[in-house]
Amino acid sequence: MSLKEHYFKNVIPEMKKQLGYKNDLAVPRLIKIVINVGLSKSLKNKEFKETVEQNLKLITGQKSIITRAKNAISGFGIREGLIIGEKVTLRGQRMYDLTHKIINVALPRMRDFQGLNLKSLDKKGNLTIGLKECTVFPEINQEEISTIHGLEITLVTNARTREEAVMLFKLLKFPFKSYG
Repeated sequence: MSLKEHYFKNVIPEMKKQLGYKNDLAVPRLIKIVINVGLSKSLKNKEFKETVEQNLKLITGQKSIITRAKNAISGFGIREGLIIGEKVTLRGQRMYDLTHKIINVALPRMRDFQGLNLKSLDKKGNLTIGLKECTVFPEINQEEISTIHGLEITLVTNARTREEAVMLFKLLKFPFKSYG
């Protein structure tokens, strides 16, 4: 069963029962996934930017966009308009496919993975996962990659409260740390 089917068949009825929603559309859901990679190393190594772009294309299945600095920050050596990162935004079926891949493939392949921390959820119910290596995704061949880089994955929801988002992610079977 795909993650989208699981959401519609299991998560929506369970959340309606627990939270008292009368309408399916009132139940919190995933809106989009944003994957971000900082390109600070590309100032010294031009090959790094191309590697990041290729890896994002392999992982997500779509082309990344370049993000530029909006303001100059002299302490970091950043000028306005300087390329500082690349990002990909996924919605719809690709979002559900990547979420399934994160839960079932990428997170279990992380070294010393104990579960996600609940502190990764912000007040609005968005989950941000930081990966130190992009090699946890099966599309990335470890022998062919010259430089290893990290990823920041943000799963954006329309949950009204943090507690609703915690329930949503737990029902979607995200592996959180168990305390106690």
